[in-house]
Amino acid sequence: MTTLRLDGKRILVTQCEDFMGPALCAVLTELGARVTADPQRLTDPSAPARLVAAVGEIDVLVANLAIAAPSTAAHEVEDAEWREMFETMVDPLPRLVRAVLPQMLARRAGKIVVIGSASALRGIKRTSSYSAARGAQLAYVQALGVEMAPHNIQVNAIAQNFVDNPTYFPAELQANARFQDRLKREVPAGRLGLPRESAMLAAFLASDACNFIVGQAIPVCGGWATH
Repeated sequence: MTTLRLDGKRILVTQCEDFMGPALCAVLTELGARVTADPQRLTDPSAPARLVAAVGEIDVLVANLAIAAPSTAAHEVEDAEWREMFETMVDPLPRLVRAVLPQMLARRAGKIVVIGSASALRGIKRTSSYSAARGAQLAYVQALGVEMAPHNIQVNAIAQNFVDNPTYFPAELQANARFQDRLKREVPAGRLGLPRESAMLAAFLASDACNFIVGQAIPVCGGWATH
């Protein structure tokens, strides 16, 4: 049995203190990667290029982009909310890609893993702005994935929901009895996913064992997306 390893892989993880950042950094480091963990939100248009230039050589980009999801009726979503969702979770993606792709193309090797949401796969009430931004992420991954595949660069996304993380499922929410009831009703697995479960999939997508998965949005949601 082959053990998954990332020895020496130079991996950049964005927004490392939010969403899946802590679990990603812990698991990727445990598996031998040289992780650069950056905490900033990349809303400044020049920030992604500056970050990549500062890091230098990058074998794997893990685009972990997140913001708390509003609960706004669709007809009450204002431009400011809509733009904040896209400025935080969508706009940084092509900027990061523009910055990192030249070196990957020169090497004819690289991985890009986007940590996304299953809210783009199944409708959720009062999340139109958030879900639209998450959907844009996945559409971008699909298009970029097929474009980069001939260059031996694999681009994929994890579309997750109901995975334990500090941004969307803080401890106080998990302790709420109504949330626990919802979890049992809506998630066939009947529980929250462990952070490590999602992070290990990201590690596989980042590894040399995964060169034939291209442009995919892989659900990690305990069956929620198809339930």
